[in-house]
Amino acid sequence: MELIEISGLLLLLLAVLLAGGVWIAIALMACGFVGMQFVGGGIPAGSVLATTIWGNSASWTLAALPLFIWMGEILFRTRLSEEMFRGLAPWLNWLPGRLMHVNVLACGIFGSVSGSSAATCATVAKIALPELKKRGYNETVSLGSLAGAGTLGILIPPSITMVVYAVAANVSIIQIFLAGFLPGLLVMALYSGYIAVWSMLNPSKSPPPEPKMTFREKLRESTNLIPVALLILLVFLTLLLGWATATECAAWGVLGSLAIAWWSGSLSWESFWASVMGTTRITCMIMLILAGASFMSTSMAYTGIPQALATWVDGLHLSPYALIAALTIMYILLGTALDGISMIVLTTAVVIPMVKTAGFDLIWFGIFLILVVEMAEVSPPVGFNLFVLQTMSGKDSNTVALAALPFFFLLVVAVAIITVFPEIVMLLPQIAFPDS
Repeated sequence: MELIEISGLLLLLLAVLLAGGVWIAIALMACGFVGMQFVGGGIPAGSVLATTIWGNSASWTLAALPLFIWMGEILFRTRLSEEMFRGLAPWLNWLPGRLMHVNVLACGIFGSVSGSSAATCATVAKIALPELKKRGYNETVSLGSLAGAGTLGILIPPSITMVVYAVAANVSIIQIFLAGFLPGLLVMALYSGYIAVWSMLNPSKSPPPEPKMTFREKLRESTNLIPVALLILLVFLTLLLGWATATECAAWGVLGSLAIAWWSGSLSWESFWASVMGTTRITCMIMLILAGASFMSTSMAYTGIPQALATWVDGLHLSPYALIAALTIMYILLGTALDGISMIVLTTAVVIPMVKTAGFDLIWFGIFLILVVEMAEVSPPVGFNLFVLQTMSGKDSNTVALAALPFFFLLVVAVAIITVFPEIVMLLPQIAFPDS
C-alpha cells in the first residue's frame, strides 16, 4: 500500500474513533498499532508500544508538568486566582475584551517559565476559565484564546522544542532562545488585537464594563495582585538567574503557592486535598494522551511517511518563498498526526539542506518551525491543546476546535510576517552575537 493511502487510512480511523467517543489516548494508540502493521521486518507493535511509552514518560523534564498543574490547582482552590483577576480588572476596564486579555498575558508569562505548551495551557485554563465564565465573558473566545495562547509555552524561551531543534540543526541554543522573544510578543499582540476587534464587533456578547474607579481605588484593588505577582517573580527569577531548572522552578512554585495560601488564611485540609486530587486527574489525562501520541508518532516514523513527504517537497525545486509556503502546508498536515518534537526530529535531516540552499538562516528557520509546531498544537484531530481544553471545559472536540480556529489563522499570519520581515526574528541574536 502506498504511503499516501496509509496516512489517509490512519487519519480516517482516528477521526472515526474520536467521533465514536473512544478515549483520545486509546484512539491514538489504536491508530499507532494499525500503522505498525504496515511496517516490514516483523517489528513487534507491542514491544514498540512498551518502549515508546516508557521512554517518553520516564523524563525529568516531564516532572515539571504535574508540579505546574498543582500550582495552578492551589491558586484556583484557594481563591488566589480570584484575587488576581480582581487586581487586574480595574486596569483593563478601558480595553475592548477586558479580562480576556489576561489569557494571553498569563500564558506569555507562564510560558516563559514552564517551557511546555501543555503545562501552560492546563495551568492558565484552570485559573482563568472559571473566573471568566463567572464574570459573563464569551466562552468560545475564552477557549480559543487559551488554546492559542497556550502554545506560547514553546515559543517564548526557555523551550524544550527549541532545544530539540537547536541540537538537530546544530545551531546555538542561546541564539534560538533570543530569536523567540520578539516573535512571541508579535503573536501575543495578534491575539490581543483579535480579542479587542471581536469585542468591538460583538458588544452584546461581552459583559458590561465594571464601575469606574479612581486611581487610588485602582491601586487599592491592585494589592490583590501582590501575592501571585511575587510567586511568578520567584519562579521566573530562579530560572532566569540560573538558580534552578524548569522542574525545580515548578517545585518552588508549588511551595510558594502553598505558603501564600497559608499566609492568606485560605489554605485548608479540604482545599489542599482537592488540589492534589485535581492535579492527579489532569496529569493522568495528559500523560495518557502523551503516551498515545508518542506511540502514533513512532508508528508514523516507522512507516516513513514524514521523510517521504519532505523528500517530495524537495523534488519540486521551488523558489524560496514558495518553498516556505510548501513547508508550512507540509508541517500543518504532519501536525494533524504528529507531536511537535517528532515533526522536528523526523524531518530536519531532509529539510535543513533544502532551507540552507534556498538562502534562509537556520536560526530564522527554527522560529518558523516553532510557529508551525504551534499550529499543530491547535490543529484537529490531534491538537494537544485542544485535548487539554476539551477535558478541562467539558466541551466536545468540535466546539473547542472551532473556537481555536481564528487563533490558528493568526499563527499563519505570524508566519507570513516573519517571512516578509525576518529582522523580527534575527534582531536580538544579531545584537548579542554581531560576529556570528
